[in-house]
Amino acid sequence: MKKAYLALADGKVFEGDHFGAEGEVDAEIVFNTSMSGYQEVITDPSYRGQMVLMTYPLIGNYGINPQDFESDRPHLSGFIIKELSGITSNWRSRETLEDFLKKFGIIGIQGIDTRALTRRIREKGAQQAVLSTVSQDPEELVRKAQNSSGLVGKDLVKEVTCHEAYDWEEGEWEIRNGKTSLKPAVDKKSFVVAYDFGIKRNILRKLADAGCRVRVVPASTPAKEVLALNPDGVFLSNGPGDPAGVPYAITNIKFLLGKVPIFGICLGHQMLNLALNGKTFKLRFGHHGGNQPVMDIPSGKVEITSQNHGFAVTYDSVESSIDVTSVNLNDQTIEGIRHKEWPVFSVQYHPEASPGPHDSSHLFQQFTQLMKVGV
Repeated sequence: MKKAYLALADGKVFEGDHFGAEGEVDAEIVFNTSMSGYQEVITDPSYRGQMVLMTYPLIGNYGINPQDFESDRPHLSGFIIKELSGITSNWRSRETLEDFLKKFGIIGIQGIDTRALTRRIREKGAQQAVLSTVSQDPEELVRKAQNSSGLVGKDLVKEVTCHEAYDWEEGEWEIRNGKTSLKPAVDKKSFVVAYDFGIKRNILRKLADAGCRVRVVPASTPAKEVLALNPDGVFLSNGPGDPAGVPYAITNIKFLLGKVPIFGICLGHQMLNLALNGKTFKLRFGHHGGNQPVMDIPSGKVEITSQNHGFAVTYDSVESSIDVTSVNLNDQTIEGIRHKEWPVFSVQYHPEASPGPHDSSHLFQQFTQLMKVGV
């Protein structure tokens, strides 16, 4: 196998075996603790501008299938694993992971000590890195990593949002008689306009299964145009990077507050808080995986959640008009908020997780109930 090199901005260099596409890329490096779901990770637009290290050691064993895409293509910059499975064994598989990455120009590296790399990121924090099959000069690669710009202040949403509005009606997949098929359609009782900041398809499926007719609009769509569609509610999606780097979206959200029910997830949660005069900060190494414990403050109940974010909302910026509804039990960061007067709420985690824990999927029904009441 051809050698590949991973150089971190802190000076550490890992040598491994290349797979996928060839070339060189710089990006922020983060780790994901999920044991499965590598295909969903690869196609999640929230990973734009990042290369992902999977902590689970064997990746690629069930191949790639089109039903589990979270978007139409990969969005991460590079893929880092311990071992690429030489066998693809799943009746739904249509191609291998390596062929998939080659097709979309994504560089992969395997055969490195992923545990040591994960511990380094935990200790030193997420940082810029360079992944290369071109250069074998460690010092040159480290310099490139050190000169690479980070995510803070960047507008990555404009790189992943849709170019024009579209309607979504497809629900979730299910397995019947050894075949994958869509669940039977449900009555669409609510009309939702969803801002696409990098929206995952399973969010749209969950909204459809909750009885929503969904219109997806580009991130820059003016709030007046959204209100002109007369929606029952507005959804603020997940997406990549720094929420403060998308000021036009925050301006639109401010205009919508108090006029229509709003539900936000992940980046949508962060931008909603910024629209409510809150502040965000960059986490040391972020939350990326399917096993984060979150406590619902009113009930005291704990849900296991899927998460993928590198920024969080600061406690001291939350105004008195807002209730903090949930908290992360690992680091006590804010996981959910609700406005005391307006029908507005959001969560930092991903209740639509696929694959992953489904503890929080009830939030989509909560949104539909909120739309029935209205403003």
